[in-house]
Parts: sequence; C-alpha cells; structure tokens
Amino acid sequence: MEDHVVLQEEDVEGSWTLLSWLASLLMVVGGALPYVPQYQEIQRSGSSEGFSTRVCLLLLIANILRVFFWIGKQFELTLLLQSVVMILTMFAMLHLCCTVQNTNRVSTKQHRLSDLDLHYFWRWSFFEDYVLFCFGFTVLCALVTLLLLDSHVFVEMLGSLAVMFEAMLGLPQLLQNFQNSSTKGMSVKMVLLWTAGDLFKTTYFVMNESPAQFWVCGSVQILIDVAILLQVLVYSEDTRVKLG
Repeated sequence: MEDHVVLQEEDVEGSWTLLSWLASLLMVVGGALPYVPQYQEIQRSGSSEGFSTRVCLLLLIANILRVFFWIGKQFELTLLLQSVVMILTMFAMLHLCCTVQNTNRVSTKQHRLSDLDLHYFWRWSFFEDYVLFCFGFTVLCALVTLLLLDSHVFVEMLGSLAVMFEAMLGLPQLLQNFQNSSTKGMSVKMVLLWTAGDLFKTTYFVMNESPAQFWVCGSVQILIDVAILLQVLVYSEDTRVKLG
C-alpha cells in the first residue's frame, strides 16, 4: 500500500515537472509566435504599411534592457532566454520590412542612420542601420551597467524601464491604426496571440512570484491588446456601414 502511494506521488511530481517544463518552453518561444502570421501577411501582400516597425523598436529596447537587468538580478533563466528569442524575432521582422520597402520604393532617396535626421529615425532604408543602432545601444547599456552594477536602485530602474518599454509595445500599432483609420495590413491573428500570450505570461509571473515589474507590464499590455481589438471592430466595413 505504501509503495502504491509513493508511486502515485512520484507520478504527480513527474506530471508537475513536465507541465513546468512545457510552461517554460511556451514562455521562451510564445512571445515570438504572434509575429509569425504578421510575417506571413507582409510576405503575402508585399507591403509592410499595416505593421508599425516601432513595435520592433520598443521590444528591442525592452529586451536588451531586460538582459542587463538579469545580469544585476538573476531572475528566472526562462525570461532571459525569452528576451534572446524576441530580439532575434524583431531583427527578422525588420529585415523583412526593409526588403519589402526597398522592393516597392519608387523614390531613389534613401535614408541612413548616419544622416542623423530625427525625422527619419527608425525609418531607415537598410537593415544594417537598425542592427548598428541596437549594437550602439547595447554597448552604452553595457558601459553604464558595468559602472553602476553594485547600485540596487540602478538595477531596479533597469527592470522598471525594461517592462515599461515592453508594456508599451502595442501602442505604436494602436496609434498607427488610429492615424490610418484602418487595421488593413495588420494581422488580427497577431493581436489575438498577443492577448492570449499576455494573459498567459501575466498569470505565469504572478504564480512564480516574479518581480512586480513583470506582472504590471503584462496587465498594461492586456489593456492595449483589447483596445486594438476594438479598433478592428470599429474600422471593419460592417461597423462603418452600421454607423453610417
């Protein structure tokens, strides 16, 4: 009887371990999954006009900062790996957007990071400029972190900045949809996956007692996701007809 009880406990423990591994794996790759349908939509349409590349800017800054936050405060390794995967995903999105824009460009005028023109910040013509900007930002963060790593206030500030930028990731898309009065070219699947992912990870943060910055970030993201989904409804043709 005792052996049977022990076996049951081992089975339960093994099941929880498996679920824990699956949850961690989903956390690592789950953040990148919403961009798969958007990537496919840009490839299919041959246009990136409906997708705001400033989403990539916010996520790159957020995840680079999170890497340095991890150096100062070793939280779950899962979240560090998630940041690495997200950085690579954002570079893939930017590379596709640059390729499509250069293919469709009518004007011969090209914009480079070296122009130092703020009007065209993050609207450069070449993928290499985005990589160079992120490299420079990373080096700057590394130098400052090296000098202030022993400061608890600085480390916590890094974490707060990282989650603040990440919390705002949907804002550029929300504003672009508002300016265009349309969600054409934006993948609704991407936003639905954003919402599902944000709900999942916010729950994950709370259950794993992650730093408060993380679950606050997740909560703000959920609100922005819902606002974008409302835009999809408001800007749809059926809604326009009903509203006259």
